[in-house]
Amino acid sequence: MNEDKATSNHIDYADEDGVEDGYDVKNADPPLDPHDPKNWPLSTKLTTYLTICCFTFLANVNSSNFTVATKAIISEFHVSSTEAGHLVSLNVFCFGLGNLVWVPLMRVVGTRPVYLAALLALSMMNVWSARATGYAELLGARILSGLAAAAADATVPAVVADMVRPEGRGHWLMIFHLALTSGLFVGPLINAYLVQDAGWRWMCWFLAIAAGAVWGVGVFTLRETTYLPRREKTRPSSSSSWGTLSLTHGYNPNASFIRTVLVILSAAGYPQLLWCAFTIGVSVGWNIVVQLTASRTFTSPPYNWPAGDIGLLSLAGFIGSLLAFYVGGRLIDQISTRYTRRRGGERQPEYRLPALIVPGVIGPGGILMFGLCVAHQTHWMGAAVGYAMQAFGVAAISNVAVTYALDCYPRIAGEALVIIFVIRNTIGMLLSLYATDWIARQGVASVFGEMTAIQTASLLVAVPLFFGGKWLRGITGGYGPNREI
Repeated sequence: MNEDKATSNHIDYADEDGVEDGYDVKNADPPLDPHDPKNWPLSTKLTTYLTICCFTFLANVNSSNFTVATKAIISEFHVSSTEAGHLVSLNVFCFGLGNLVWVPLMRVVGTRPVYLAALLALSMMNVWSARATGYAELLGARILSGLAAAAADATVPAVVADMVRPEGRGHWLMIFHLALTSGLFVGPLINAYLVQDAGWRWMCWFLAIAAGAVWGVGVFTLRETTYLPRREKTRPSSSSSWGTLSLTHGYNPNASFIRTVLVILSAAGYPQLLWCAFTIGVSVGWNIVVQLTASRTFTSPPYNWPAGDIGLLSLAGFIGSLLAFYVGGRLIDQISTRYTRRRGGERQPEYRLPALIVPGVIGPGGILMFGLCVAHQTHWMGAAVGYAMQAFGVAAISNVAVTYALDCYPRIAGEALVIIFVIRNTIGMLLSLYATDWIARQGVASVFGEMTAIQTASLLVAVPLFFGGKWLRGITGGYGPNREI
C-alpha cells in the first residue's frame, strides 16, 4: 500500500522535480524538520510519552481491578463466580477489540484527539461503574470502559515508531511495557485495599478521578505525533511549535477509516505477527490465570489472607517487571546493534530475538514454580518468587516480540499491532473464562505444567525465525498491506 494512504504517517513531500524547500533532494541531505517527532527535543518527547504511559497504566488497572473483587460482587449482586468473572473477561476482550476502532481513527484524525477522547470516556465509564445499581448495568459499563481503555494499547508502539529511531525503540517500548505491567501488578495492590477498606465501588471512583486528572494534564502535554510533511514551498520550521497541541494538526485527508480496518484484518496473514500475537497472548494470559489462582488460593485455608494481602502478593510481580526493564529494553537495542555491526551494517528485525533467551528461561520457570507451590500449599514465599519470575517473563517477552513486529512491518506498525493485541486479549478472555474449570478438571500442578510447556514451545519458534525470518518476510512481502515494502 502506498505511503500516502492510511497506513503511514510518513509521506514523500518532494516536488516532482525533486527539489523541495530550495535544495536538491536527490543530491543533498534534507534539513532536519523540527516538527518531525523524531527531531523533537527530549523534553517534548518525554512529556508526551509519559502522559500516554500514565494512560496505559490506568488502562491496565481498569482491566485487572475486578480480579480482587469477585467475592464482593457475588455477595452484593447474588451472581455466580462465572458471572462475576465476566466483569474481567469481557472487559479484557473489549480491551483488545477496541484497537480495531482507535487505530484506524488515529490514522484519520491523529493521536492527540484520540487520547483525549478515550481518557475522558474511561473516566466517565468508571463513574457509571461506581454508580451501577445492578449486575447488568455494571457489566455494560465494564464493557465500554474496556473499549475506552484500548486507546492506550496498540496505538502506543505506533507513537514510539513516530518519535524514536529504530536503534532506540526497544528502550522506549520497555517504558510502555513497564507501565502496562505496573497496571497489572500494582493495580491489584491498590484495588485490594480499596475493596477491603472502602468497598469495590471505590476502585471505580479511583480510576474515574485518576483518568480525569491525566486528561487534564494531557490537554497541555499531549502533542500530536502524526507527521504529515508539507508540500508548500515554506520551510516547516516557519510554523509555530504550539501547532502540535491543535486537535486538527494530525488530520490526514488521504487516510481512510475503512481502508485501515481492512489493512488490519489482512495483516493477520503474516506468520511473524501471528507468532508475536500467540507468544504475547500466552504470557499475558498465564498472568491472568496466576492472579485468579492466587486470589482463590490465598483467601482460603490454610492461608486465609484478607483481600489486602492478596494485593501485597502482586508486589512480587511488580518487582519482577522492574527487573525486566533492562533485559527487555536497552539490552534488545544493544544486541540488535551488535549483530548489525558484525553482519555488515544492515539492521535486521531478527537480531532482536536472542534477547528472548533470558526471559525465555525465567518466565516459564516462574509459572512452574508458582503452580507447584500452590498445589502443595508450601510457604507463600515460594509462590511469590514464582510470581516475580513469571512477571519478569511477561514484561521482557512482550517487549521483545512487540519490538520485533515493529521492525518487521514499520509502515503498518499500528495496524500490525492491533492484530497482535486483539489475539492477545482474546486468549486472555478465554483463559479468564475457563481457567477455573481447567484447574478443577486437571488440578493445579497439571495445568501449570501444561502452561509451562505451551509457553516454552511458543518461545522455541523464535529459533527458526532468527535464521529464516528474512526469507519468510521476502516470501510474504508479495501479499497483504506490506507488499510494496
